[in-house]
Amino acid sequence: MLDLIVRGGRVVTPHGVGEWDVGIQGEKIVAVAERGTLPEAGRVIDASSKIVIPGGVEAHTHIGSPLATQPGSGIETSGPEPVSRASLFGGTTFIMDFAIARPGISIPAALEERHARWKGHAYCDYSYHITLGGAITTEHLAQMKDAVAAGFVTFKMFTTAVRPVPPGVPSNRIDFGRVAAVMAEAAKLGAVCPVHAEDDDVVQYNYERHKEANAYEWWHMHEVHNHLSEELSFRRAITVAARTGAAAYFVHTSAKDGVDAIAEARRRGLPIYGETLHNYVTFDQEQYKEQDGMKYHTYPSLKTQADRDRLWDGLLHGDMSIMATDHISTPFKVKTMGRTIADVSGGHNGIETRVGITYTEGVTKRKMSLERFVQVVSTNPAKILGLYPRKGAIAPGSDADICLLDPTVNRKLTKQDFHLEDYSIWEGWQVSAWPVMTILRGKVAVENGKLLLPLGVGQLTPRKVGADVLSGPAC
Repeated sequence: MLDLIVRGGRVVTPHGVGEWDVGIQGEKIVAVAERGTLPEAGRVIDASSKIVIPGGVEAHTHIGSPLATQPGSGIETSGPEPVSRASLFGGTTFIMDFAIARPGISIPAALEERHARWKGHAYCDYSYHITLGGAITTEHLAQMKDAVAAGFVTFKMFTTAVRPVPPGVPSNRIDFGRVAAVMAEAAKLGAVCPVHAEDDDVVQYNYERHKEANAYEWWHMHEVHNHLSEELSFRRAITVAARTGAAAYFVHTSAKDGVDAIAEARRRGLPIYGETLHNYVTFDQEQYKEQDGMKYHTYPSLKTQADRDRLWDGLLHGDMSIMATDHISTPFKVKTMGRTIADVSGGHNGIETRVGITYTEGVTKRKMSLERFVQVVSTNPAKILGLYPRKGAIAPGSDADICLLDPTVNRKLTKQDFHLEDYSIWEGWQVSAWPVMTILRGKVAVENGKLLLPLGVGQLTPRKVGADVLSGPAC
């Protein structure tokens, strides 16, 4: 007898969409079968009128870490407990955080710090990118091998300091000599390099120019983190990736210039991938002009309607691979504390809204196929991060991570829909579908608006990137 059957829903699998039953034994999916053909089960979930998709995979979050725009303040972003809880309510069953290594902090030390923060404190499964920041040493490069062997297969780099760096505060910016060294080592080890790509010369000059012009208010953000910065940095990093043979993915792509650079690289057969954010494709720089308009901000910056259109075009037609959040969660008072282009915090508490907003804006409004929707919110990040097919698929042998979406929902989101912080930039947003049940490794995690799993059930998941992802644009 099976433990669980999800019956009667419209199921999205790697092989298509159909009205199938999903059989679960223990933590795994064991069958996707014609309706009514599976044996008895301990529980049968009626998924009639629902869309059954693999649990969301969130590729980009910053959890329980010091707020970068308020150094020395002791303010941290929200930790694993509240964020992973909200994640399950939003249909996402896996989260990627960051372990930060830099001069004076080894990769093993960075991983141990994250282990201490996450172990026993998560409601969903998780892992970490390793950020290599600043003037990293040959010791850091040597430590990459053991990290990959332990299942940590993504190494992030910043090509900019993002903001002017105060005295005594370490910068995450890494020079392009070290970018090349990391990419070369990653190519040798079978790892992927996420890149925060902005041109530091352009960004820092723009800060100086705006300060001299007394134009330092937050609503000038898109003028500092601009199109030229994205185009120069993306193309430079792609050149290094091509020379070293590395697979790279560009986080929080914000402008058409970045999408075009990624698309051209992919047409050349390079293993280059693009991530954008659901606030980038639904808001634009005009929102900065609102009272407390910094609440919409994520670095680099919101851009124009034309950029939004190109990002959507990339998501719909394959130039872009991932819809993420760059989740940085704080209360509204902290999010709106910064009032200038140098101290406004990035990110927002979007982990709970990503799946539902992407469905509404992609599937309902822009006719994105269900298969493509699942690719950008689950399958593609699972592949690029080295989780597939354990995560990101409804298929025999995969983890039984499942989200039931209700496509009959047609209403505006209210505060009661959110389970994290005291605000959401999505309050009042009209949605046409919303997660109503989430299953984590065969256990019902959220049902009827209630969390059913205990704290600590989330597991650190080792990863290994597939050869197809490393050799060409596989997804």
